[in-house]
Amino acid sequence: MNRINKLFESRKKKILSVYFTAGYPELNNTLEIIRELDKSGVDMIEIGMPFSDPVADGPVIQRSSEKALKNGMSLNLLFEQLPALREITDIPIVLMGYINPVFRFGVEKFLRKCSETGIDGIIIPDLPVEEYIESYESLFKSYNILNVFLVSPQTPEERILYLDRNSKGFLYIVSTAATTGGTKKFDRSQINYFRKLDDLNLKTPRLIGFGISDKTTYEQACEYSDGVIIGSAFIKSLDEKGSLPEKIHRFVRTIR
Repeated sequence: MNRINKLFESRKKKILSVYFTAGYPELNNTLEIIRELDKSGVDMIEIGMPFSDPVADGPVIQRSSEKALKNGMSLNLLFEQLPALREITDIPIVLMGYINPVFRFGVEKFLRKCSETGIDGIIIPDLPVEEYIESYESLFKSYNILNVFLVSPQTPEERILYLDRNSKGFLYIVSTAATTGGTKKFDRSQINYFRKLDDLNLKTPRLIGFGISDKTTYEQACEYSDGVIIGSAFIKSLDEKGSLPEKIHRFVRTIR
């Protein structure tokens, strides 16, 4: 069974998934960040594949991608860094990024590398679900890699149900129509959106992302989902004073 499915079977609520950009703040920080996040007790990790033309990333993640690319990060290099991944952690690891670099790398080659290095899932916001099902679903299955779909406040109910029927891992619930970045708390319209998803009785676990920045928003989001995804706030913490392990453990302690 895929590690993502195992996680949602064994831990029903308050899952904490943390996103960081590969190659940031330094080119070779990838495994160290994963090791320390694992030690700090997070439940899942998302590794961002830096891309020069993002469409959904806020300024913090955009800057981290720009720095990572300047540092020399690429898909080839990322996969060169990951062979020791499963020596340091057994929690689910997801890659998140855009389809263009994956196409250039080669979709089957990409999935094979994911399988070889121990990656469990992929989030590609600009890969249409219909194209995934028609052209790539069988490949994903053959390599035991889960493709995670996104739901936004603008997603029609019929579409949400369609995504739910075709999902094998979890649904990434985008909390806002804005780009990534923190917020003080969720407003009434967002709460109503989360409640609407509850009322649909979806079969697929849900993690809320975009706008989770502290313990308050973590706890609030967990009331309406199986857990959260934190990205921008964590990346900001990597720029604070202290050693990398100190910054990572300090940040996770502020969340839960």
